[in-house]
Amino acid sequence: MSPRTRNLLFGALGLAVVVVTFAVVLPRIASYRDVWDAVKTLDGRWIGALAVAVVLNIATMAPPWMIALPGLRFRQALPFTQASTAFTYIAPGGGIVGMAGSYGLLRTWGFRSNEVARAVTLTGVWNQLANLLLPVLAVTLLSVEGARDALLTTAAVVGAAVFTVVVGALAVVLWRDSFARAVGDLASRIASRLLAIVRKGPATGWAESFVTFRRTTVDLIRRRWAWLTIAAIVGNVTVFAVLLVSLRAVGTDSAEVTGIEAFAAWSLARVLQLIPLTPGGVGPVELGLTSILVGFGGPNAEVVAAVLLYRALTVVPTLLLGLATMGAWRWLGPGRVREGVAPGAGNPPGG
Repeated sequence: MSPRTRNLLFGALGLAVVVVTFAVVLPRIASYRDVWDAVKTLDGRWIGALAVAVVLNIATMAPPWMIALPGLRFRQALPFTQASTAFTYIAPGGGIVGMAGSYGLLRTWGFRSNEVARAVTLTGVWNQLANLLLPVLAVTLLSVEGARDALLTTAAVVGAAVFTVVVGALAVVLWRDSFARAVGDLASRIASRLLAIVRKGPATGWAESFVTFRRTTVDLIRRRWAWLTIAAIVGNVTVFAVLLVSLRAVGTDSAEVTGIEAFAAWSLARVLQLIPLTPGGVGPVELGLTSILVGFGGPNAEVVAAVLLYRALTVVPTLLLGLATMGAWRWLGPGRVREGVAPGAGNPPGG
């Protein structure tokens, strides 16, 4: 099967998932007329609360990149995060597409390749590790309430196992120069074999590049791991806040779905979003989130309304801002200040 055929089949499968989700499954859970009736109950107070939640969600995307890439200011980090996140919504591939887009955008602003690679790696790893640990935290909180969910428990076990493997592998690579050099040699040999297929020269210098990358990364982690962790936690909390406010805004109160139950459903939806079947996880996320919330006791129409509202408010603003940012990218250059040159360049955001 040719790559073109495979991509077409993959795209067709993703489209089928989206169509089935929105045209078949969700309408069976609640008719869109009932969903619209629930949305129409929003008053000015809840609309204001939703607006605040959306603004906080967008604003908290910037700090992790400011921490991981010294010299990147908030006024550049904010539009940059919108543009890089927008990549994940317009093409299948999820985080991989977003990471590639982030690398390309930052390189056009003049940041060195090793700095950008380090920032992309750290923000990506921290974000994915947070996603893997969310179901673990959710199951723990549910157990405190005396509730259980088999799907969430399974996701928590898998997430904990993957988390352990990823952290262990990262620790090994960053532990000593010899390990980083060995990984660099292996990557160089693999790349050279691939290049030979297209009659290109061998990949050289990768071993020492990995060693340099390891040293600078370890140094940054030692100085900023706490700030990076806090920023990742705050960023995830603001995303969840959009869902929780959406639930309460359409009339789903804590007697029907508690905050912990909403968090548990949301944590699984974050894991589903990692599956690169559709852009941004459109389809699987809505279906999984709706099913779990209804299973916890949420009213069908109100839950579907809240889920669709949540997804619209977390995707559409970023998509529009991201596309606008990409259109104006050449005029958004950072006027860059390097760490160690300008006062305060090495401080965490707000420092």
